Amino acid sequence: MSLIKEKDDRIAIVGYTRDLVRAMREVAVAGDFGRLRRHVEAAMSGGWLDRDSHGMHPVVRGLDTAVTLCRSVAPDRNMVVATMLSRVVGPEISVENIREEWGNDIAELVEGLTRVSSLYGKGNIVFTENFRNLLLTFARDLRVIMIMIVDRLALMTTINHHPDEDFVKGVARESALLYAPLAHRLGLYGIKSKLEDMALKYTLRDTYTMIARKLNATKVARDAYIADFIAPVKQRLEKEGLKFDIKGRTKSIASIYNKIKKQGTDIDRIYDLFAIRIIIDTPAEREKTDCWTAYSIVTDMYQPNPSRMKDWISVPKSNGYESLHITVMGSGGRWVEVQIRTRRMDLVAERGLAAHWKYKGLKAENNLDAWMNNVRDILEAARSGEQSDLMRELRMDVYDNEVFVFTPKGDLYRLPLGASLLDFAFAIHSRLGCICTGGKVNGKNEKLSYRLRSGDTVEVMTSPQQTPKQDWLSIVVTSKARNKIRQTLNERAGRDVELGKELLSRRFKNRKIDVEEAVLMKVIKKLGFKTVTEFYSEIQSNHLDPSTVIERYLELSAPQEAAEKISAGEFMLQNQEADPEQSTGNDVLVIGDNVRGISYRLSKCCNPIYGDEVFGFVASDGAVKIHRGDCPNAMHLRQRYPYRVIAVKWSGKLGSLLGVSLRIVGRDDIGIVTNITSIINKEKNVALRSMAIDSHDGIFQGQLTVGVPDSVTLQSLIKKIKTVKGIKDVERS
Repeated sequence: MSLIKEKDDRIAIVGYTRDLVRAMREVAVAGDFGRLRRHVEAAMSGGWLDRDSHGMHPVVRGLDTAVTLCRSVAPDRNMVVATMLSRVVGPEISVENIREEWGNDIAELVEGLTRVSSLYGKGNIVFTENFRNLLLTFARDLRVIMIMIVDRLALMTTINHHPDEDFVKGVARESALLYAPLAHRLGLYGIKSKLEDMALKYTLRDTYTMIARKLNATKVARDAYIADFIAPVKQRLEKEGLKFDIKGRTKSIASIYNKIKKQGTDIDRIYDLFAIRIIIDTPAEREKTDCWTAYSIVTDMYQPNPSRMKDWISVPKSNGYESLHITVMGSGGRWVEVQIRTRRMDLVAERGLAAHWKYKGLKAENNLDAWMNNVRDILEAARSGEQSDLMRELRMDVYDNEVFVFTPKGDLYRLPLGASLLDFAFAIHSRLGCICTGGKVNGKNEKLSYRLRSGDTVEVMTSPQQTPKQDWLSIVVTSKARNKIRQTLNERAGRDVELGKELLSRRFKNRKIDVEEAVLMKVIKKLGFKTVTEFYSEIQSNHLDPSTVIERYLELSAPQEAAEKISAGEFMLQNQEADPEQSTGNDVLVIGDNVRGISYRLSKCCNPIYGDEVFGFVASDGAVKIHRGDCPNAMHLRQRYPYRVIAVKWSGKLGSLLGVSLRIVGRDDIGIVTNITSIINKEKNVALRSMAIDSHDGIFQGQLTVGVPDSVTLQSLIKKIKTVKGIKDVERS
C-alpha cells in the first residue's frame, strides 16, 4: 500500500510541476525551478516530508496550492516560491537558509506560512485559543491571507471523497466561518463562491444535492431564457458602438440556499435567480460614461426595481469592487439581476484588488489598507478567549450593506448599515468619539444612538468632560468604535483600582495595621464582591467606606484566644511533654524562667522562624502560642492581655524547616516566575511549598510560602529575589 501511495504522489508531483512551469513562465527567474526541486528532493530524502495524519503529501499540497494561486489570483513569483518552500522547512532547511538564498521578502512569507501551519497542528483552529494568533499572523502580510485562502480552496477540492467525515466537516465549517468572509473582503468573489458552495456540500450534502438537481433539471430552459434576455440587449449595445462581452449565469448554490432560508421560500420562488454580466472594453477615461450608457439601455428595455439598484462605480466598495447592479423584470414576470462593469473592474472583482497592484490610482487600495489596520487593532486589543467576538466583528462589515455619510466640509465616510452617530465620530478620529455628546444631522440635533442613512450630513458635537460609558457598547456597531470604548473603559478601571488600593493602604497605615493579603481576600469575599477590581473601584468612587473594610479586617484577623475572658489566676503552665505536632522539637525554645518542655504552637498569623524576636501568649487550653515581636497582633495582645504575655527565647538550633509567607510585587514580565523559582531551588535548606500568582494591568503580585530553617537564611533569600529584573518589592507577610 505504501508503494502505491508513493507512486501516486510522484505522478501527482510530476503533473502539478508541469502545470506550474507553464503558469509561471512569464514571472519565473532563471534557476527557480531547479533550486526548488533541490529543496524538495533534499526534504523528501531527509525523511521529514511524510504524508500527514489525513493521508496528504505536503509537496503535492504545495504544488496544488501554487497552481491554484496562479490560476485563481495571479502568478506572483514570490508568493508561489514561498508557498512551495513553506512545505519543505525542516531540520536541514531553515527560514534563515531561505533568507540567504531567496531574499528577505520570500523568507518573511515563508515564516508567516510556517507559523500558521504550526497553529493548525494543534487542532481545529477556529474553535480554540489559537484562533486569535492565527489571525494576527494573517494581519501582518496581506499575501499570507491570500495564500492561505487559495490553499484552503485547493484543500476543499481535494477532500471531496475523503473517508474521514468529521475532518471534512471541520474543514468545511472553518472555510465558511473564516476563509469565505476573508476572500469576500479581499474581492476574491470567485473563490468565495466556490468555498461557500463546497462548505454547503460537505456539511449539508442532501440540501446541496437537492438544489443542484433542480438547477440541472431546469438548465436547458434557463439557458434559453437567458439567451432570449440577452439578444435584444446585445443589439442595442452594438448599435451604440460599445465593445463588450455578455455572460449569463445562475446564482451559486450557497447563495440560493441562503435566500431560501432568509425568505422562507422554495427555489422556484426566488425572484433574482438569474444574473447577467455585461463587461465593457473601454479606456479608463470612458469607464463611467460607458457603464451608465449600458445601464440606460437595459433599464429602457426592461422594467427596473429601484430598491435593488446599487451603484458601486460612483463610490467603490472598500475592497475595490466596482460595478453597477440593477434588477429588472424579464419576460414572464421573472426578475433578473444585471451587473455592468468594465474589463478592468471585472478582473479586480474576479481575482481581487490585492493581486493587481498594476492598476494604480484606485481609491480602494487605501481603504483596503485601512481595513487591514483595523483588523490589527481589533486583534491586538482582544483578550484571550474572545474568538467568538472576533469572528462576529470581522464578519460584521463583510456581507452587510453600507451607508455613505458626509461631514459639513463634504468629506465622504463609508460605514456599515446600522451605524450610529457615535460610530461616525469614532470613524473620524478615536479621540473625537471619546468626547462626543451628540450631533447635528442635516441641521437637526440628534442623540448618540441616531442610526445614519446614506446622504446624511453630520456635524459632531463634543465636550471635554465627556468620557466613554459602558452602555455605549450597545450603541455602536463598528469594530473600531467598540474596540476603543473597551480599551478606554479598561484603562479607567485600572486607574480606579490603583487609586482605590492607594486610598485603602493609607488608611491601614494610619491605623498602623500591616495588611495580610489572605485575610483581605476573605474580607472582599465577605463583603459580597466577585472581583478585586470591583472592590477597589467601589472604594475609589466613595461607595464603600475604607473604615468598614478595616473593621471587618480586624474582626477576621483577631486571635481566637481573645474571644474568651478568663482571669490570670485560672491560667497555669503545665509541665508536660510537648505534643510533637504542636512543638517543633525539644530545647528549641526557652519559655518564661528557663522552663522547658512546655506545649507550644507557632502562631499562623505571623509564622515565626528560628532567629526572630518572639514572645509567648498563653492560650485557653494552657498551651503557649509563639508570636513574632513585630506580629500585626502584637500591640493588641500586649495592651489588652498583658497578664497572658510571657518571655520566650530561642535555644539550640532547629533541625526542620518552618513555613514563611513572602509577598512579591513587580512588573509582569515574561520569565519572572521562572527566575524566582530558580533562585529558590538553588538555595540550600530552602523549599518552595506553595505559590499564588496574580497579574493585573501589567503588575505582577505573588504570594509564596517557603520553608526556611532560620531568619538569616530568609533574609539572604529575600535579597537574592530582589535582584531579579522587574521585581519592585519583596516583604515578609
